[in-house]
Amino acid sequence: MRDLETLKRQQEALARRVRLEPLPHEPETIGGADVSYSRSLRRLVASVVVLRWPSLEPVEEAFVEAPVTFPYVPTFLSFRELPALLQALERLKRRPDLLLVDGQGIAHPRRLGIAAHLGVVADLPTIGVAKHRLVGEYEEPAPEAGSATPLYLEGEQVGWVVRTRTGVKPVFVSPGHRVTLADSLRWVLATCRGYRLPEPIRRADHRSRMRVRKRREADPELWR
Repeated sequence: MRDLETLKRQQEALARRVRLEPLPHEPETIGGADVSYSRSLRRLVASVVVLRWPSLEPVEEAFVEAPVTFPYVPTFLSFRELPALLQALERLKRRPDLLLVDGQGIAHPRRLGIAAHLGVVADLPTIGVAKHRLVGEYEEPAPEAGSATPLYLEGEQVGWVVRTRTGVKPVFVSPGHRVTLADSLRWVLATCRGYRLPEPIRRADHRSRMRVRKRREADPELWR
């Protein structure tokens, strides 16, 4: 494993390149990105789906299968998953105008979660949507779908805690790159269709899981 202090410095340098700015226009396509693992955590499938906005009809998808070459280390997830996600993006005929990523944006100790890291490297507008809090303080949002409260880190707002479905646990939303805090909340809520996760990420998650399952059935030794 690479030296974590070196990787921290890389994160800090990349975080200085993050831009929080309004989207230049209404997106025509919105993507979702997620990674699923074999049971042994030795192999992964990165999935990127592209949906048309506002219908959310599928346009395109891409997969990358790869061995896991970096261990799970909190706050360093992007070094584990980013290479495969970048390869999946490269396989698309047309990159999405906006990409929702399963993971943190700037709600990260060094302001560079996987959504921010991916956005900077790919120069793509990104939003992080995480199932669990990594950092920050917040007040619990109201139980109704659409309720949101700010997420603060060291006195600065870095995201939102969003109730995407009435009565279920909230998700933790933060801008990644080339979007604003307001954009991140708006587009997560706009792409929810009755589930906890916004539709682009939900579909990417489903497709990557299905791919892992099929690969395990075809080659159970490799994908155990």
